[in-house]
Order: sequence, then C-alpha cells, then structure tokens
Amino acid sequence: MRRYVLAIDQGTTSSRAIIFDERAQIIALGQKEFPQHYPASGWVEHDPEDIWKSVLTTIRAALEKAALSAGDIAAIGITNQRETAIIWEKQTGRPIHRAIVWQDRRTEPLCARFRKQGLEAKFTRKTGLLLDPYFSGTKFAWILDGVKGARRRAENGELLAGTVDSFLIWRLTGGARHVTDATNASRTLLYNIERNIWDDELLGILGVPAAILPEVLDCAADFGVTAKKLLGAEIPILGVAGDQQAATIGQACFKPGMLKSTYGTGCFAVLNTGERLVRSKNRLLSTIAYRLDGKTTYALEGSIFIAGAAVQWLRDGLGVISRAAESDELAARADESQNVYLVPAFVGLGAPYWDAEARGAIYGLTRNSGPAEFTRAALESVAYQTHDLLLAMRKDCRGLFRETVLRVDGGMVASDWTMQRLADILDAPVDRPTILETTALGVAWLAASRAGLWPGKEKFVESWALERRFEPQMEARIRNAKLAGWRNAVRRTLSIT
Repeated sequence: MRRYVLAIDQGTTSSRAIIFDERAQIIALGQKEFPQHYPASGWVEHDPEDIWKSVLTTIRAALEKAALSAGDIAAIGITNQRETAIIWEKQTGRPIHRAIVWQDRRTEPLCARFRKQGLEAKFTRKTGLLLDPYFSGTKFAWILDGVKGARRRAENGELLAGTVDSFLIWRLTGGARHVTDATNASRTLLYNIERNIWDDELLGILGVPAAILPEVLDCAADFGVTAKKLLGAEIPILGVAGDQQAATIGQACFKPGMLKSTYGTGCFAVLNTGERLVRSKNRLLSTIAYRLDGKTTYALEGSIFIAGAAVQWLRDGLGVISRAAESDELAARADESQNVYLVPAFVGLGAPYWDAEARGAIYGLTRNSGPAEFTRAALESVAYQTHDLLLAMRKDCRGLFRETVLRVDGGMVASDWTMQRLADILDAPVDRPTILETTALGVAWLAASRAGLWPGKEKFVESWALERRFEPQMEARIRNAKLAGWRNAVRRTLSIT
C-alpha cells in the first residue's frame, strides 16, 4: 500500500523534495541549489533545465534517503516560486529563453507605458494586482517580443507558456498535461480572479495568445501522472499551489482574519479574507488564497522583495558573516545608541510602495558603525517592512481581524533575535510552529487529502502545533522612535517625489 506523500518545493535559489509519512511527519529531504543569472542590472534569470535537473535530483535523493521507491508514493504535491515565467516548445519541451524570475525588473518600461495609458485600474479590477514587473504577464510578453520568431511560433501553436509549476508538470507527465492551479494563475496579470478565467481583454493588451496558456484547476485536483520512465513508477500529481498560498495552507490559516508571513528570499504576508474579495486602497494585492472543490477563498497579500536576501548580501556582498546563523550574535552586539537603517531596495520596493526604480540605501552611519550595526539594520529591515504591510492590512480590513497573531515560517524564522525584534516592532505576538516546512506541508496536505491518505481540513487544523510564541517586550517610546526613523529612511529612498 502506498503510504507516503512527496512534496516538490521548487524555490528561487534551490529545489527540494520532502517525503512525509501518513502521520504528516517528514522522513526524508533532498535539496539542491542551482545557478542564478544576472545578465544586466535588475535582471534575474534561471535556466529551466537547471530547475528541472535539480527537481529530479532531489526527488531521487529523498527516495534514496527514505529507502523507498516511486511505487511507495501515493501522491505528489508541487509548490513553486511564483511569477517566474517560462516559454517552451510544445514539440520538444525545450525552453526558448531562460526563465525570467519574479525578482526581475526588465519590464518596468512596459508597465510604465501601460500606466501612462491609464490601464492599471483595469488590470487591478480584474486581477487584484498592480502593473509591476513582478508579475508573469509582462515577462511572457517580453519573451514573445524579444526572441526572434517567438510570437509567430506562439500564434501557430508551437509554444507553451506557464509558471514553474506548469513547466514541471509538463515535464513530469512526459508532455501529457499543460495545467496550473488557480493560485499560480492569479499571479500572472492575465487571470480574472472573480470569474476564474483567463481574461481575453488583458491577453489582448499584453499580446499573449490564450492557446499557449495552461488549463486552470483547483489546488487539489488531478494534474496528471508522472511518466514511468522518470522515477520507475507512475505517481499521481494531486496538489499544486504557489509557495505563499501553500504556506498559508500549511499554517492552517483557513479562517478569515488568519495571517501568516513567510521569510525566505523575500517576505510575503497573506491575510485570509474568506469569500470576500477585498479591494485594497493601500496598494496591497488582492489574490486567490486557494480554490478547493470549485470554491474560491481570497486573500490580501503584501509582498516584500528582500528579506533573507539581505542576510545573503551581508555574507556574499559585504563578507561580514560567513554563515547566516552568525547574524543573530552579531546583531545582538550592535551599539543600541546608533540608529542605522537599511532600506533593502536592491530590486526596487514592493508593497505598499511599489517603486521599481528605488535602490537600496543605508542611513545613520557614523565612524563607529561596523559589521554589527550593518547586521542589525538588515534584520530589522524585515521587521519594519512587515509592520508596513500589517498597517496597510488593518486599514483595508477594518473589523475583519481585531487582534493580530502572526504565524511565521521560512528560513529566517530560525533566528530567535529576528523573531523577537519582529514581535517588538509589530507590538503583536509572533507564533513559530513546530513544523517549519509549511510550504511543503501545505501542498503535501492538498495531495494527501485528495488521495484519501490524510484527513480533511478540520483535522488538519487541529494538528497545527506551536513551538514558541514571541511576545513584544519593547517600550512604546523606543518602538515609535524606531518606526519614525524607518519612515524617514524610506521617504528618502523612494524615487517618486
């Protein structure tokens, strides 16, 4: 009897495969990093073949560690870096260009042109998103226009387009299925989230032929089966969700008003708004949290482009730490009398500012500022940006959630210092769960529950367990002074006057 579930977690810098048993416990994990490409300032690319190879490698590694074969796996769930765009040949599966990553800013001139034409309101009304290079639609348009002959080939039905989940499913099923789920579709600038269809008008504006896009399914659905030659047995793919929506599910945030924030390369706070599609007046994103049994649950999302990437910058750019784990001790040693602020706009600022032209800056330096102060500023920037998101959410959702408890996950949450500072700046409790692999857990539950291996939503909610709650300890006057300094730093950084 097949008793195990495989979660493929395809991220921005690495791919992972995690095997869960029937009690939702992790029994094996495989992980592999892959190269990042920066062909020009503000451009970020991945080779889709690197992504594909890393996924296969990690699946095989996880199976070997668990001493299992593909025949022991009941179902596969896939979660992925969202908004990253790939176009490939329908006949061969060969990508026609490197994947353009969600962080990439090259399509800002196209977005600016559409904004100048007064089209942003139309896109926002239909998709819940803003006209920003972050999203997939303008990336598809760039590839179609930038690769010789691509537009003609797309119109002739020779090409397929999709986000990373679609590409992986197409490869895993041997080209049998070109599908995606509602959460990934909702991040493309092409999907009408009220009507749950690809929007012909928006497709026309961006020049993306509908025929190259995948079929959109629920998050728990029959996405196809893996080709036997890949892993040695056919395995049904039964769950798919973009990484932040998968983490929302993994954190059991099923009730309206529940809030989670994931701290990986970037930071993404998602507030469940239930059946209500909240139209943000504070430049947050309205999006699909998940779609199950044909019923759509919506969310408000705040997207921060740089969180854990700031720690990587300390390590790789400045060389002030050799391992991310060193940041806690170094930040704790910082001189509290120095008010050093890092505004990490390395690839622009996300919510609630959405300034693609802003660039990173450091304020408050003195002759005594050193590695400790830089490190504290980098970690604190995550707390300040999260505070900006929650403030905007409260303004948009008056009465929806009165008491904020933030459920957190992602690589950064292992840092006790960062989590305590987050609680202090938010003036709200921060809950860290026992299982930190919430993104993988979310799609594992989607797949396993559809396969009948794990229980339904109510029992899954009961299984969520708290590892530690961080309570705010900072005096109000200190918190207010720090936030005032942050607002001043952001104001000075914004490119928009």
